[in-house]
Amino acid sequence: MYLRQQKQLAERIRAALRSLYQIADETVVLEQPPELAFGEYATPIAFELARRLRKPPRKIAEEIVAALGSVPGFASLELAGAGYINARLDRGSFVQSFAASAEVPAPDRPIHALVEHTSINPNKAAHIGHLRNAILGDTFVRLLRAAGHKVDVQNYIDNTGVQVADVVVGLMHLEDLTLASVEELMDELAEDGERIDFYCWDLYARVSQWYDADPAEAPARRKLRLDTLHAIEAGGNDTAHIAELVSTAILRRHLETMLRIDIEYDLLPRESEILHLHFWDLAFEQLKAKGVLYLETEGRNKGCWVMKRAGSEGSTSLEEESRSGSPVPPVPPVRPAPDEDAKVIVRSNGTVTYVGKDIAYHLWKFGLLGRDFAYRRFFSYRDRECWISAVTGEPDHPHFGGAQAIYNVIDSRQSDPQANVIEALRGLGYTEQAAHYTHFSYEMVALTPRCALELGYDVSPEDQARPYIEVSGRKGFGVKADDLIDKLVAATRAEVDSRHPELSEAERDATAHAIAVGALRYFMLRFTRNSVIAFDFKDALSFEGETGPYLQYAVVRTRSIFRKAGSTPEEALAALSGVDVAPYLSGPGAEGIWEVWLRAAKTTLLLDQCIQTAEPAYLAKHAFQLAQDFSNFYRLHHILSEEDPVRKKLLLATAAVTQRELIRSLAWLGIGAPEVM
Repeated sequence: MYLRQQKQLAERIRAALRSLYQIADETVVLEQPPELAFGEYATPIAFELARRLRKPPRKIAEEIVAALGSVPGFASLELAGAGYINARLDRGSFVQSFAASAEVPAPDRPIHALVEHTSINPNKAAHIGHLRNAILGDTFVRLLRAAGHKVDVQNYIDNTGVQVADVVVGLMHLEDLTLASVEELMDELAEDGERIDFYCWDLYARVSQWYDADPAEAPARRKLRLDTLHAIEAGGNDTAHIAELVSTAILRRHLETMLRIDIEYDLLPRESEILHLHFWDLAFEQLKAKGVLYLETEGRNKGCWVMKRAGSEGSTSLEEESRSGSPVPPVPPVRPAPDEDAKVIVRSNGTVTYVGKDIAYHLWKFGLLGRDFAYRRFFSYRDRECWISAVTGEPDHPHFGGAQAIYNVIDSRQSDPQANVIEALRGLGYTEQAAHYTHFSYEMVALTPRCALELGYDVSPEDQARPYIEVSGRKGFGVKADDLIDKLVAATRAEVDSRHPELSEAERDATAHAIAVGALRYFMLRFTRNSVIAFDFKDALSFEGETGPYLQYAVVRTRSIFRKAGSTPEEALAALSGVDVAPYLSGPGAEGIWEVWLRAAKTTLLLDQCIQTAEPAYLAKHAFQLAQDFSNFYRLHHILSEEDPVRKKLLLATAAVTQRELIRSLAWLGIGAPEVM
């Protein structure tokens, strides 16, 4: 509602600018004043036009306000200071309209977006850092869909990479297992209720340390690792079969883990198919034909196919545009000396780097490769299937790829590879696609020393004094995602059992699970993506402060109000129809009521901002602020004992609109709202 009024006001100002000054290209910035005393919107447009029009800002502001006249939904437009224009909403009509409808405006240009997230190497159990990736990606998917966009969710599986090779080395050379004995091992683990991803968690740490444990053996062991990797990439041998067997089983476990926190996928594209379907061959020809790649003949990269690194002098991202506005076609520069900083795409031995395969994959994502995967069903959700890439597959599958916008949720350490993929797209002439390729980066998740101690790790006095402790899968120091979820559920279940013994076993399980997932997801979302997170159980599970349980409890409190009132939120909102509540929205004691309505009405504005900035933390903060505003309102206004019938209707409707917008915000964050806590 707030966003709708904002757009309406901006359009009226643009119309005034066209009429007054024949200006049709000006962006109208509408700000939110720091205090409600100044209104609900403010614009500095007069200051921005002063030099262009050669008039004082206040004079311009006067002319604009006069031209605007009366704007529907607004009580007044006023001059402020040296040229600001403040706008005040008609509070009564605003509340009436918002109570009746809370629809999300349809996007001006709906897009087909592809969001890639999670993308865990299938060599061991998922850990706490993977949870941040998956929760960020899943939340952004929910935001895009809520805004009316079509979204495909992909989880890229690097099943032929070095991490999988390390586990295969461990199985074959530390455990002395053959293909047949690996199959037997997996059967035994299943019979004993043990998990292959947990087994490989320990094995991966062991083999990582084994490579360098004996300096004399280190070169031979590293060569063994490389030979294993090449065998997996080649396929058609026992080593590759072991890799396929183990990585597929671990992948299935990853999907089960993520489903525990309500995360689902549409497609699992695998690197093995990118290799076996020769995606790279097609991409390589395009890159050579356009001059993006060149064969280095001198220096340390001699014999390699390389490209200008993104951001370097001469890269397409720094090329000037022609006078027509279209990009200048990349011209291979004169190279008096080898570019030692060039990005290697194909090594001198003919193997393709990660970035090379990623370029081919992203050409497919945008529908620019000229080749497709085959597909088969892999994992069943409650109401749909998750598909996996294949060399040969099933005929009746959904269409994947061909997206208009791509969002890759990949940690900030991969910024350089991501930038080089974008650079390659630009070099190929796909500037529109490069402009809609977003590296949705984020920082790492660490543990507070207190959390590490609670998990049973030995923490030195020096580490206990630090703000956080980094985790390391190679060293075996970290938190398995399932262990973390189990611990959160156990803690919340104990609390639910003590508070609500009257609930059935199933109800207590469901309530504990909802609170645990809410605590985890909100903790991962409350921090902006460029912040390092230090996870802590006590902080995440607190019912006070900026936590998921605090928001869920705010919803539970509103439900209690309606149970005691013998009414429903829907009835309370409908009861405002035709009632003049304007006198109750201004004056002494009314600001707290209006603040709740105004905050609640900004939910769709926050949805829009989160998508524009690719930052879900803004919605998390908004939900917390709405819960705080309601808490302040609830302390000051005695809803159930209010004697004025019109005022009571407004107070009940205030609780109802809070509940509606909190539940909606939580749903977009992937957080449920339990009936009790």
